[in-house]
Amino acid sequence: MPLVSIIVPVYNAEKYIECTVANVKAQTFTDWELILVDDCSRDTSAKIIDELADADERIIAVHQSENMGAAAARNRGLSEAKGRYIAFLDADDVWHDNRLERTLEFSRQKDAGFVFSAYEFGDEEAKPTGKIVHVPEKLSYKKALSRTVIFTTTTLFDTQKIDRELLSMPLVKSEDTATWWKILRNGHEAYGLDEVLAIYRRPANSLSSNKAEAVKRIWHLYRDCEKMNVFASFGHMIGWAVRATLRRI
Repeated sequence: MPLVSIIVPVYNAEKYIECTVANVKAQTFTDWELILVDDCSRDTSAKIIDELADADERIIAVHQSENMGAAAARNRGLSEAKGRYIAFLDADDVWHDNRLERTLEFSRQKDAGFVFSAYEFGDEEAKPTGKIVHVPEKLSYKKALSRTVIFTTTTLFDTQKIDRELLSMPLVKSEDTATWWKILRNGHEAYGLDEVLAIYRRPANSLSSNKAEAVKRIWHLYRDCEKMNVFASFGHMIGWAVRATLRRI
């Protein structure tokens, strides 16, 4: 089976990182490498990932020389990755045990380079809340502009179909959404597997829970990254706001 490279940016994640690694090791698909990229954590994360790497040859600990954020950490992981397939996982999120197996099956079934799945919101302890984000069968660039339904922790990319350069994330806020749009803008489509395979841990004070900040970030993407005029940006923003609201009800 082709190797899957799993990339995890790590920053002050001592509370979660051992559970995250255990979560990966519990996967029903086992042909993977796990790349943990410490972004100059101020807690004991760096020490923990070194110990985890020493204990399992499939785990690779990488250390950034300066704190540059999640996008740069993922890009560093991408440069170290040896697998045909790339999967992203954030240090505080949770995968179901069959996450890799199911998305790989789905990718081959659809002959797709870019797939993602449904997910469920969790609380501070990653306990499911019952709020599930369902996903469409397929997303084009035009459709993706008005919905941020692709959750980083659910994505899988086949680098025989998607150029690795397209996976490199820009150093902006909401870098993941900017990356999906870049890939789709370059003629690819994303295929959605409407099956819950991950839990999105959302502490009350998380960045994603700050609605005003989310609006600023998405507006910046429209205007500065996608180079849209004010009217086009506003039109897409309305669609995004409606869908984002419904997703949380």
